[in-house]
Amino acid sequence: MKQPGRILLGLYCLLVAVWLVAPTIVVVPMSFNDKKSLAFPPSGFSWQWYQNFFTNPEWSASLIGSLKVAVVTAVFATVIGTLAAFGLDRMKSRVSGVLRALLITPMVVPGVVLAVGIYAVYLDTRLVGTMTGFVLAHTMLAVPFVIIAVSASLEVFDKRLETAAASLGATRLTAFRTVTLPLIAPGILSGLLFAFVTSFDEIIVALFITSPYLKTLPVQIFSSITRDADPTVAAVGTLLFITTSLVIGAGLLICSRQGRR
Repeated sequence: MKQPGRILLGLYCLLVAVWLVAPTIVVVPMSFNDKKSLAFPPSGFSWQWYQNFFTNPEWSASLIGSLKVAVVTAVFATVIGTLAAFGLDRMKSRVSGVLRALLITPMVVPGVVLAVGIYAVYLDTRLVGTMTGFVLAHTMLAVPFVIIAVSASLEVFDKRLETAAASLGATRLTAFRTVTLPLIAPGILSGLLFAFVTSFDEIIVALFITSPYLKTLPVQIFSSITRDADPTVAAVGTLLFITTSLVIGAGLLICSRQGRR
């Protein structure tokens, strides 16, 4: 490609990136507004909304609740997704394709449809507004991300290493624990990070199954924006943007390092 073509392509990519990121970047200066309004550009500078986030009991409780749900969900989803990906990788029939499609269904089904179904089931089982209910629902949503990440690692895994371990007397479990697991660990860690972010940022299902006793941070943001809309919402959004970017960036870095090996 000639030099002018490369420049135009680079400018096009830059414009697309700005278009995608601009709505999020606008939130950052709004979080420092000195007035109690979501105004852009801000009329002054103040840290009071960040202070309000960390000192207000409602915001603190929702943050702690989200972290608890996200951590437990990430662990459960990683274990289930890793085992599912390993099983699908070892299946040599067309059934594996059907099962893979079924397992990633939560990624393609509209969130509202899933939320209504989950809410209907939870009403009968009294799981609405409970930690168990949140973890089960979010695990179902996070497992597909783990399956995709771990499956990508298994695709480049040399299965002859397992054969070599078996020839030296290792059982299947020992070979998996000492050979397979360490080599696919980057994919597992990447899936763990994506599962955590999926649970921590989830809002649609959470709105249906929340309660006054357990309210996640995204639900608290929604409630605040519909009630008073002070810049605390922008401060929380800024913190979430930075945290999520760091977590996803770590996952992508892990995947890229694995790809170079």
